[in-house]
Amino acid sequence: MLVAALCDYENHPEFSSREKLALRFAERMALNHQSIDDTFFQDLRQEFSQAEIIELGMMTGLFIGYGRLLAVLDLETATTTKLK
Repeated sequence: MLVAALCDYENHPEFSSREKLALRFAERMALNHQSIDDTFFQDLRQEFSQAEIIELGMMTGLFIGYGRLLAVLDLETATTTKLK
C-alpha cells in the first residue's frame, strides 16, 4: 500500500518523479515553507503547469490548516481514541 510508503517516498519505486516532487513540495510547505525558493519553483515548473502548482499549493495548505485546526481543538486524540 502506498500510504505506508509515504514515510520513505523518495526511495519507493512506485512513486513517479512527479509524485515525489509533489510530496516534497507538500513536506516543505508543512515543515519548512521558507525552503521553497526560486530553484525549487524551477523544478516544479518543469513538471507542473502554473495552474497545477497553484492547485497543489491550495490543497496542501488546506490540509495543513485542517490538521492544525484538529490539533488546536484537540480532536486528533479524541478521534483516534474513538476509532480504537
